[in-house]
Amino acid sequence: MEGRRVIGWAARDVSAHLSPYSFTLRKTGPEDVVLKVLYCGVDHSDLHQMRGELMPINYPLVPGHEVVGEVVEVGSEVNKFKLGDKVGVGCLISSCGKCLSCNSNNEQYCNQRVFTYGTVNKDGTPTHGGFSSAMVVHQKFVVQIPEKLAPEQAAPLLCAGVTAYSPLKQFNNSDKAIKAGILGLGGVGHLAVLIAKAMGHHVTVISSSEKKKVEALEHLQADVFLVSSNAAEMEGAAASLDYILDTVPAFHSLEPYISLLKAGGKLIFVGVSTKPLHFNNDELILGNKSFTGSFIGSMEETQELLDFWAEKGLSTMIEVVKMDYINKAFERLERNDVRYRFVVEVAGSNLE
Repeated sequence: MEGRRVIGWAARDVSAHLSPYSFTLRKTGPEDVVLKVLYCGVDHSDLHQMRGELMPINYPLVPGHEVVGEVVEVGSEVNKFKLGDKVGVGCLISSCGKCLSCNSNNEQYCNQRVFTYGTVNKDGTPTHGGFSSAMVVHQKFVVQIPEKLAPEQAAPLLCAGVTAYSPLKQFNNSDKAIKAGILGLGGVGHLAVLIAKAMGHHVTVISSSEKKKVEALEHLQADVFLVSSNAAEMEGAAASLDYILDTVPAFHSLEPYISLLKAGGKLIFVGVSTKPLHFNNDELILGNKSFTGSFIGSMEETQELLDFWAEKGLSTMIEVVKMDYINKAFERLERNDVRYRFVVEVAGSNLE
């Protein structure tokens, strides 16, 4: 079917200022789902991408990779979805489908993965994200939103949520009590606290100041709040954690956090720093500690998380805005002035 004309909001250059932009969706194929975008989450990596800080960008760029929509059309071979379904699209819209990663439900690590925006479709057209009125996506890269889960609540789970869930899954249903550390209490960090608590972990939130202590302990029900700039507190917590999920999307020192890990503990990176991180490796060697990274999650894990969230009755902490507020939202995001995730009500916005 011929592509349809839609309106999105795009960045034209590294200034990352967004404004209305008209473009044509790629042609729909037999396994494609066409969705009307209802909501889209706002992620810190959107800002990095719009500024060209992560990879070369061809502008105009329509961001947004926490997309919740309603199915308005399905291809002739679509068997997973029907008209009217509430569905989600995360960071990926394609992969090779043949490699070891794809064949083991780890398509996020495929070398030929295609991102939701900022890359190129297999037909050569540019990919554009959820800051637009509609999208066309292959059914494999679409997930079902559970009926019990409000669509705006689901949006942050499609990137931030699964980014936390995927590495934490290895510690779920453990036969021992797990002592967890969550470093940074932003969009990913607050969801990580909720997920870790729902998995039964003892959760320590690690932050650079006391500013978020009440939120961490009272709103998110963390067990301990640790101020990394407080030497006495850090010393008292030495060698106490089984893992630390590092969600900080900026340069920071690593050595203070390595000391918090038990022997055999893991520091897991999910936040992307735009500058190299430095550390001495003696504590890793002497404590059998390790660094590891995790990138978003698979489609299977994304569906798992949505179902887990609905089953546990969890709530994301969001601020819903209209598209005409998006530039202001990014300014506030950069100042860390949001608790904890902006979600754009795309369908209820005037995109023109």
